[in-house]
Amino acid sequence: MARRIPVPQLEGVTREEFLQRIYPQRKPVVLKGIDLGTCTTKWTADYISQVGGTKEVKIHVSTVPQMDFIKLCLLTGLYTGLQKTSTRNSLFQSHQRALVEREEKYYLRSLGEDPRKDVADIRKQFPLLEGDIKIPEFFEKEQFFSSVFRISSPGLQLWTHYDVMDNFLIQVTGKKRVVLFSPRDAQYLYLSGTKSEVLNLDNPDLNKYPLFFKARRFECVLEAGDVLFIPALWFHNVISEEFGVGVNVFWKHLSSECYDKTDTYGNKDPTAASRAMQILDRALKTLDDLPEEYRDFYARRMVLRIQDKAFSSNYE
Repeated sequence: MARRIPVPQLEGVTREEFLQRIYPQRKPVVLKGIDLGTCTTKWTADYISQVGGTKEVKIHVSTVPQMDFIKLCLLTGLYTGLQKTSTRNSLFQSHQRALVEREEKYYLRSLGEDPRKDVADIRKQFPLLEGDIKIPEFFEKEQFFSSVFRISSPGLQLWTHYDVMDNFLIQVTGKKRVVLFSPRDAQYLYLSGTKSEVLNLDNPDLNKYPLFFKARRFECVLEAGDVLFIPALWFHNVISEEFGVGVNVFWKHLSSECYDKTDTYGNKDPTAASRAMQILDRALKTLDDLPEEYRDFYARRMVLRIQDKAFSSNYE
């Protein structure tokens, strides 16, 4: 079983304390006692249904608690907040009954007006809700990237993944358990792109993923009103222990030129990293011209060079 390390919890942290003492460490921390406005008491399902505004949204539906992004089924409907405008019945309530009876889980993630071009921004997609929440101003305004509105059914577990930007996970209502892994443990997570293939973290198949137990496992439970700082590149897996509403706020830790300009989700690798991976792929392809014994030998030499470069860093 992976080593379990509790994520530190700090009460009443100010902007100055965060920027000077916490942020430079580049490690997750739970911030408690932050003034988030009236959202923590207002954002019930009924309230959101009344003031959410007319918006077409997509709900991800899974037949198992561990949601696999590749196998998601997408349901699309026209909502007034969480209401279906054609019948005025709460689509949230009707789907909740159906999904519970069928043992399905649902997950809503807000999108930009055109998801291919626009980022999610609660101020634009849900302007009547935006006034209820105070986003912690722990970064410069020009660093802001997106603010993502989320709703999760109880028992839902999202896939383990990393983002390339720093973010706050604001737990407005409900409770979540969050498991995080350091970027230094990426080699134990069996990655497919930005996501881990290991879906069931509590009972992983160690025959299929034998190195997974080596990964250091950081854990915390978020209550309503808590804010989790997730540094860029930290892997995270979120389990909704209750029906909950949350907001993710992403901001640019690097200069804007470093990021892929077509990235509207904050999860495309920086352009320099993408180029390096492409060069590596071409280098490995070049070895195909050699006999197997030579391919193996020079591939191992390439691995040693990369390890030497990576492990010479003081970054933890």
